Amino acid sequence: MLFMRIAIISDIHDRVPRLRAAMALFDQIDTVICCGDLCAPFVVAELAEGFSGPIHVVFGNVDGDRFRIAKQAAKYPHVTLHGEFAELELGGKTFAVNHFDRLGRAMAGSQKFDVVCFGHTHKFEIFQQGNTMVINPGEIYGLRTGNSTFVVYDTETGEASRVDVE
Repeated sequence: MLFMRIAIISDIHDRVPRLRAAMALFDQIDTVICCGDLCAPFVVAELAEGFSGPIHVVFGNVDGDRFRIAKQAAKYPHVTLHGEFAELELGGKTFAVNHFDRLGRAMAGSQKFDVVCFGHTHKFEIFQQGNTMVINPGEIYGLRTGNSTFVVYDTETGEASRVDVE
């Protein structure tokens, strides 16, 4: 089994300088999970050109031009656009990824996944629900809460850590 360090991000909302600052902190990251709200197609290129490992993306509620986002993602073989939901196995752990907190909390209640990731509220939170770790990485955007954050999840230790982007 190959253990991994996974960066979990959400709610970029076109804030390229914040996204670049976050990606500069992706030391020893193997994979990126994005829980939606890229907003514009050019954000896909920023992600793909700023990180060379696998990138898994789900749509958020303000990803309005899904056609062009999908067209942009198709240009990068290491970017997988999953639609509104992703079920992933990474580093020996099962992940459920979507944008919405209500759906994420319901999925966590199923106890089917090791980790459930979502965004939407822009509010950072990590908690354990039974055997499932629930992660909202907060927002890359940084203007709604005043904090630009993401999470690094280590599949070997099962630990999730908040990273603040300056």
